[in-house]
Amino acid sequence: MTARMDKRFADLKAEGRPALVTYFMGGDPDYDTSLAIMKALPKAGSDVIELGMPFSDPMADGPAIQLAGQRALKAGQTLAKTLDLARAFRQEDEHTPIVLMGYYNPIYVYGVERFLAEALDAGIDGLIVVDLPPEMDDELCLPARKHDINFIRLATPTTDEKRLPAVLKNTSGFVYYVSMTGITGSALPDTAKVAGAVGRIKEQTDLPICVGFGVKTAEQARLIGASADGVVVGTAIVNQVALSLDSQNWATADTVEAVATLVSGLATGVRQARPVAAE
Repeated sequence: MTARMDKRFADLKAEGRPALVTYFMGGDPDYDTSLAIMKALPKAGSDVIELGMPFSDPMADGPAIQLAGQRALKAGQTLAKTLDLARAFRQEDEHTPIVLMGYYNPIYVYGVERFLAEALDAGIDGLIVVDLPPEMDDELCLPARKHDINFIRLATPTTDEKRLPAVLKNTSGFVYYVSMTGITGSALPDTAKVAGAVGRIKEQTDLPICVGFGVKTAEQARLIGASADGVVVGTAIVNQVALSLDSQNWATADTVEAVATLVSGLATGVRQARPVAAE
């Protein structure tokens, strides 16, 4: 699993462009629609998929992702079904890395060893668990690494030089730089500050640095991608799903296409992030 992630970023580096990392909520608005969305993401230009694990108390998520999680849970989504999404996706796509993103409580209740074994079987390449700091690496990070599953850590504007080594110590796959403090989808990133932060982190790691929080448009993706190894987009995609639903929060004929159209535009922005070197 670590090899698939490493290969994807190595290939993109050779192409001279950043990755487009797309987040969506597993099971939103229902299992079948979210599977169709997942399958559409790489075709629209996504390079890495973040698959959200719905949770009843998502403390770091903004309103859009909270509502997506509520819709998914109401439709009967479980952690087991989220793993099933990845497993079904893998029947058609063996190359796109999948990162599960969420909170530790559902994993703990499920059982760490059971979860990791099933995640490996489902083709999961990495985990982002936002409420497990480095001091708790024995809980999930180190067991995940033993199962050849990347554990991707978040760095933020408040991660200072003293804290950064601890954040990076057991991180693999990539580093997720949160471009601002606060909850997801709350503001727009300052591209100049982002570039400086990416440079500072790169002084201490060879891992790719992917930047997220606040990226909504192709132009923002282009600007962030000029300095980052990857651009993460989540809230904009989740909002696109919500806007496409009917009054009962059911999927419509436009739901999957609406997401694909947005992602295609973001992919165009990412591909324009760096000028092609003159031959």
